[in-house]
Amino acid sequence: MLYTDSTHLKANANKRKFDLVELEQTPSAYLAALDAAVDADRAAHDKKPLRRNEPKANDKDGDDDAPGSSGTDKDKKETKVSRTDPDSGYMVRDDEPTGFFYLDHRTVDTRYSIITDTHVTPASVHDSQPYLARLDRQRERFGFHVQAVGLDAGYFTPAICQGLEDRGIDGVMGYRTPNHKPGFFYKRDFRYSRYREEYTCPQGQVLRYSTTNRAGYQEFRSDPSRCGSCPVREKCTTSANHVKVVIRHVWERAKERVDARRLTDWGKAIYKRSKETVERSFADARQLHGHRYARMRGLRKVAEQCLLGAAARNIKKIALLVARLRACLRVPRRPYGCLQRLISALRALIDPKLAPYAATRLA
Repeated sequence: MLYTDSTHLKANANKRKFDLVELEQTPSAYLAALDAAVDADRAAHDKKPLRRNEPKANDKDGDDDAPGSSGTDKDKKETKVSRTDPDSGYMVRDDEPTGFFYLDHRTVDTRYSIITDTHVTPASVHDSQPYLARLDRQRERFGFHVQAVGLDAGYFTPAICQGLEDRGIDGVMGYRTPNHKPGFFYKRDFRYSRYREEYTCPQGQVLRYSTTNRAGYQEFRSDPSRCGSCPVREKCTTSANHVKVVIRHVWERAKERVDARRLTDWGKAIYKRSKETVERSFADARQLHGHRYARMRGLRKVAEQCLLGAAARNIKKIALLVARLRACLRVPRRPYGCLQRLISALRALIDPKLAPYAATRLA
């Protein structure tokens, strides 16, 4: 089992010295899989496939769960580029400092908190973008048989949830607070029927399927003739044509299964351990290895700093584990007890099914 999270490193750059540059937006890392899912969903509803050379329409409901950019590679956005360190990214997040930063995406194992991967990106890159590619790299390079992963709420996107299911991996992720406008109904107030593929509003009106947009969202629309005379319309929609639109992602079922797993006793125990593994790893890196600041400029040099810090921590962890093993083997009492626990741990590494048994032996 692996835990992944990211932390920011302040770039060696003044946040007041920048240029506003029109940059082409990089397509989502999961755009090809999303396009295939959209085409399949539209075909199931007897809709024509979308033309890929057209720009993608903006999502009307502004749902931030859309995986990556909703446009093509020709979309442009005005971006702040540092004059001192152009490789860094301008970060604007809730409860986080604002300025030019880098992100260190780190993965650790659940048993010994050994760092298995570290990847550096500008702070403007979302946490979910490089995740699946880095997970596949670890599985291929090290031969990991990953059965479950623990992730922060920032990774709770349809693309990540579906990607983990496609790989046969159980994901446990933190709760993500949905966007909500005060005074309006929550999305959960609209009941969804998988059998009929329709939503029902709090007043009992049926919202039927209309289309599937380029961002991967199914649109369910209400009847304007009924919404116009609805007594609670002010709590539902402010559209001029009196039409309520509820969206649902084509990979929403994967998100629902991941969210349901979070509420189980097993899921709670898995997520609780993240603060003892990857979060503890970041805390030690900040306190002992100067991981709050980027000591050099440029993406490659910051990556070298993060790799050196990860190597130093792994050396320390391995040295402590070896010292504990040697001390355990030198204990005069119960000479075979420590050896049996060591054999159980080695067997668990070879056969992941024995991991729960080995955990009880090592306790």
